[in-house]
Amino acid sequence: MSQEANAIQGIYEVCIGTQNAQPLIQYWQQFGYTPGETGEISAEFAQQLYGVESSLRSVRLDHQAADHGLIRLMVWDRPPSQGLGMAPMKVRGNRWATSLTLNVANLWNHAAEAEAQGLPIRYGPPQWTVIYPTAQGRPFLDPLVGVREMLLLQPQTRQVMFQRFNYTVPDYGQPNLASPFQASQVTHMGLVLQDDSRETLRFYDETLGLLRVQDELESTYETARGGRQIFDLQPGERFWVTAFDDPRSSKTDWQAARSGRLYIVRFPEALTLPDYSDYSRPGALGLSLYTYRVGNVDAYYELIRHSPATALTNIMVNEFGERSFSFKAPDGYTWTFLGKPSTSH
Repeated sequence: MSQEANAIQGIYEVCIGTQNAQPLIQYWQQFGYTPGETGEISAEFAQQLYGVESSLRSVRLDHQAADHGLIRLMVWDRPPSQGLGMAPMKVRGNRWATSLTLNVANLWNHAAEAEAQGLPIRYGPPQWTVIYPTAQGRPFLDPLVGVREMLLLQPQTRQVMFQRFNYTVPDYGQPNLASPFQASQVTHMGLVLQDDSRETLRFYDETLGLLRVQDELESTYETARGGRQIFDLQPGERFWVTAFDDPRSSKTDWQAARSGRLYIVRFPEALTLPDYSDYSRPGALGLSLYTYRVGNVDAYYELIRHSPATALTNIMVNEFGERSFSFKAPDGYTWTFLGKPSTSH
């Protein structure tokens, strides 16, 4: 593949289905996002591009100067599914979005107040987690290097927020200091699957050209404090994490990592997990799609056409005037790829 065609970067957008964009615009503004371009397509075009027979109006939410980790609000006239809603994290088909904050305790306070007011929310106290292989100091005597991470589930948003302590990763999230929650763009997104063969993982690096920076990192009930709470691990349960990055990232220098990462959390097939795949597809309310922007849409289309992916659509002009197509990856998750805006839109 040519260098131009291989110009895939970090995940471009987290797409959230809704029937009323305004409350979500107000919500994401607290995390530093601002409304940007809008567009719409007919039910006929939405059926061809997204597999949803409903007219669609979308709003793209920008985050400072970020060119990835954006939010797309997809306002469906007739959504076919209520989406993941408050489904637990330990389900097949799960999606979530993670962002950096400079004050995770502030979000914890807001979550507690929302719960006190009877609003639908699930959260937990921020858990201490050591992410990178650094030497740990002595409590109360040396700096501790890690994060506090917190789950925040609401009917149309599924988030994990984290705060760093005593380290930096310059290209992994830029907090908007003027926003109430001092949050960055979405830094990484997640999927849950079960595949003991690990064959479906190969699609993301061998076909799409992403950089596999973390492979088969095991988390268990006994060792993963944050993972234990977020995924409701029970004694004896475990999962493995594989991460795929923007190709410009680094496999050897974790401080040179770029945000826009895809985390795939893989549970063993022997564990019985509920299947919510039908509730995390385009047209569903809440988190229902991720997108990549690529340098050469036609080249990627041909690449995916000759891959194990299925349900490949034609290349069409999407609601923002961008040449775009959708497909289902071998693991069953739907993706949309898009290029530069079309001058004919």
